[in-house]
Amino acid sequence: MSSLQHLLDNNRQWAQSVSREEPDFFNQLSRQQSPEYLWIGCSDSRVPATQIVSLAPGEIFVHRNIANVVVHTDLNCLSVVQYAVEVLKVKHIIVCGHYGCGGVKAALENQEHGLIDNWLRHIRDVQRYHADEIEQCASDEEKLNRLCERNVMEQVMNVCSTTIVQQAWRAGQTLSVHGWIYSIGDGLIKDLGVTASGL
Repeated sequence: MSSLQHLLDNNRQWAQSVSREEPDFFNQLSRQQSPEYLWIGCSDSRVPATQIVSLAPGEIFVHRNIANVVVHTDLNCLSVVQYAVEVLKVKHIIVCGHYGCGGVKAALENQEHGLIDNWLRHIRDVQRYHADEIEQCASDEEKLNRLCERNVMEQVMNVCSTTIVQQAWRAGQTLSVHGWIYSIGDGLIKDLGVTASGL
């Protein structure tokens, strides 16, 4: 028997429960994918995109990586953005970070972490751009959380700068990019006020 049998059992119970409540749910879900939202979030297991905004499967197209970074050389992320914008025609791209992010914390530390240091270099750049502001924070926790916010804002700018989003805006496509941050401590999302909706 599989050591993961409990997960398979959970899946079966979940599917049965959904089918009882909405008998045609999976049939409709299998026919099309037409979400209005692309979520670019952190890989942290405590930040499940659809659950924290109370949407059903199929309503959010999701890309996750360590510290919700959008890098112009990351073909995985760019492929997700391109598919979401050009094929699914999403209307909103949400970059959502979270307070206390381990990736951001690791970027703040003056230690070597191995391979991930190459990825964290992007966050260290954000830290460098905003060093004066971050250093004015009273505590290490405040510094971490401010860098988490600044990282989201920077990634929103990176999304807006992609050729994919720029082309969509030039073509008149309805598309907005938003920067949010989630608090694991209370379950609430804060809009960071960096929404962009065109050229």
